[in-house]
Order: sequence, then C-alpha cells, then structure tokens
Amino acid sequence: MADKKKETDVKKVRELVEMMKENDLVEIEIVDGENKILLKRPQPTQPVVNQVPMPAAPAAPQAPAPQAAAPAPAQAEAAPAQDEGLDEIIAPMVGTFYTAPSPDSDPYVKVGSKVDPDTVVCIVEAMKVMNEIKAETTGTIVEVLRKAGEAVEYGQPLFKVKPD
Repeated sequence: MADKKKETDVKKVRELVEMMKENDLVEIEIVDGENKILLKRPQPTQPVVNQVPMPAAPAAPQAPAPQAAAPAPAQAEAAPAQDEGLDEIIAPMVGTFYTAPSPDSDPYVKVGSKVDPDTVVCIVEAMKVMNEIKAETTGTIVEVLRKAGEAVEYGQPLFKVKPD
C-alpha cells in the first residue's frame, strides 16, 4: 500500500513539473496541512552580449537642423503623462486572451464600461481551462490593450482603467 501512495506522489510531482514547464514557471510551492512541496527550476541564463562601439563615420557637412524639430521630445513625453493615474489590469498567467465567454457573445467589458473589483473583464485560457479575470479595481475602462484570441504573458497589461 505504501508503494501505491509513493507512486501516486511521484506522479503528482511529475504533473507539477510538466505544468511548470508548460507555463514557464520557475518556482511552485504547495502546502497541504503539514505536507509541503517546493519545486524550483533553474532559470535559463541569458547569453551575455557585449556591444562593441562602431567607429564613427566621417561626418559629412550638414545644414543646421530647423528649430521646429525641438518640440518632438515634448510630444513623446506627453503620451506617458496621459497614462499617469491609470490602473492596469494585468494577465495573472500565460494563456490565450478572450473578451467574451463565447465567440457569439458580447464582450464582458468595452471602452467606457464601469468596473468594480468583482467585475469579470475577460477570460485567459490556460491548459484548456477558462480562467475568469476580475478587474480588482474600481473605475472605467479607457483602453483594451489585447485582441481576442491573442496570446498573453504573465504580467502583461490587458486593460487600462481610469480610477473613480
């Protein structure tokens, strides 16, 4: 009987390892009463890339740049300023993003929709499981950042919300 339990435990650990691989998880911990399982995978190392500066090409004589080009950086800075004060609803997992419960249904939310922390805003499908994602904030949807059927990564912004 002990061998059967040990075999079941090993099978569960193997399933957890596969889940970690499929979802690119580095660490998972499961606590069940006094039993605790902690699995860690080594993180893939990023190749070291050394950048070698290129020798500068001889400068050709150029006419002075017009002064009108100077405001361009101010416009580039204006876009992030518009996003200041907005909350983001982020993907809590890797999966496929869906805006509605089925292809022929209306989306859960759209631009202008009011949300509260318990409002379901989308579904992220992971391993053939449909996971309802809640807003976890109160406000108004101002932008939907992903398209239905698009793959999303953990921590990737899905919506922008103007807090109430």
